[in-house]
Amino acid sequence: MIEKLLPAPIATAESFHDDPVAEMYPEERALVANAVPHRQREFGTVRNCARRALAAFGIAPAPVLPGPGRAPRWPDGIVGAMTHCTGFRGVAVARAADIRALGLDAEPNEPINDPGVVDLVSLPEERAQISRLTAHQPEISWDRLLFSAKESVYKAWYPLTGRWLGFEDAHLTLDPTDATFTARLLVPGPVVDGRQLGEFSGRWLIASGLVVTAVTVPATTG
Repeated sequence: MIEKLLPAPIATAESFHDDPVAEMYPEERALVANAVPHRQREFGTVRNCARRALAAFGIAPAPVLPGPGRAPRWPDGIVGAMTHCTGFRGVAVARAADIRALGLDAEPNEPINDPGVVDLVSLPEERAQISRLTAHQPEISWDRLLFSAKESVYKAWYPLTGRWLGFEDAHLTLDPTDATFTARLLVPGPVVDGRQLGEFSGRWLIASGLVVTAVTVPATTG
């Protein structure tokens, strides 16, 4: 499914079912030793997805452990992102020479029922946009899609900056005509390949009861 959002040179892997806890590396199992069984399986399955995706680049299986900010620590020369929600685990990886940063997020295609949460994760202009889009396409949970897109933006942002990015620090515009979105940064963006980024671009899809979003920051030359 996510390969539709992230074609080559990005490698992807996903699972709609969890693997046994026994398939984790000891270092991974130790990190969730005190977690409930469901969390342990989720943690292990998304890392098995990561190993499958990394194999596309000839990288031998190894533990996938958290680094700073609990973001996954990828092998040298690799960037990537992982996501998990009820019934889905997904990973995307690429060579850093091709893609400077990746963001990926999946959420259930269900409305956020708490208005307080919607207010927390969105700007007033974004809420107005959600209302307009919902009136035309109510089958899509636009508030959840907005939240997912901001999660993908953060996952691409953090490895480039090492800094927090709040929900209020980017203004999202969702385009229903081509299933894309743009995140205009409201704080100074990272410098990538000699240029300061003012926005992130991404794509989204609705499938299998999920909203899935992805952000890529391609390498630039010249």
